[in-house]
Amino acid sequence: MAGHSKFKNIMHRKGAQDKKRSAAFSKLSREITVAAKSGMPDPDMNPRLRLAVNNARAASMPKDNIQRAIDKASANEGDDYEEIRYEGYGPAGVALIVEALTDNRNRTATNVRTAFSKNGGNMAATGAVSHGFERMGMIEYPASAGGEEKVLEAAIEAGADDVESDEEGHTIWTGMDGMHEVAKALEASLGQAESVKLAWKPNLTVDVAEGDVQTLMKLVDALEDDDDVQAVWGNYEVSDEVMEKLS
Repeated sequence: MAGHSKFKNIMHRKGAQDKKRSAAFSKLSREITVAAKSGMPDPDMNPRLRLAVNNARAASMPKDNIQRAIDKASANEGDDYEEIRYEGYGPAGVALIVEALTDNRNRTATNVRTAFSKNGGNMAATGAVSHGFERMGMIEYPASAGGEEKVLEAAIEAGADDVESDEEGHTIWTGMDGMHEVAKALEASLGQAESVKLAWKPNLTVDVAEGDVQTLMKLVDALEDDDDVQAVWGNYEVSDEVMEKLS
């Protein structure tokens, strides 16, 4: 998997877990509030909200936190967040897409630009990078959900487009429009997914040499540490040999 599998697991092991957890809850809360404001504050009537709530539960976010985020939207409290996409390049020509929810466009743009410039990257115009990616639904399961064949069969039965499996787990790709239906069908055979989200899947990937991995890791980490950034997608691959040296 490019940009969100083993490489990300290395990053997570290196980070302070409590800080990461708190930041993750904050971003999940923000997404829940925005999703609830964009439609009905009822997950059963609002697919985006249902997705956000399910992802929060999968991350072990307390029920009270989830309800509080929904109540904020119902009471029309909290800031009005704008969805923005930034694009740029990292070390070794890696293409990166940064998704943000912000109440201050200037602040977020400055922070993202600074993260790129301080970590061997540079910003690009909107559209310069995203043409090399496809917008798809991404459903992730841990390795414990079953073997490669079992997951593949379940994915085919559910109408998914593609499956990628390794020792870390399974990533199931599906079209944007059918993501919720596929996720629901998979839940019946594999249980609740670790995450279900819209993602940017690269059409081609870039192998990152050992000398560039640490710099790229710092760049992705710096972007993800920003409170306004919801997700960072890339077209990078890191070989098993490099992985072993870094782990």
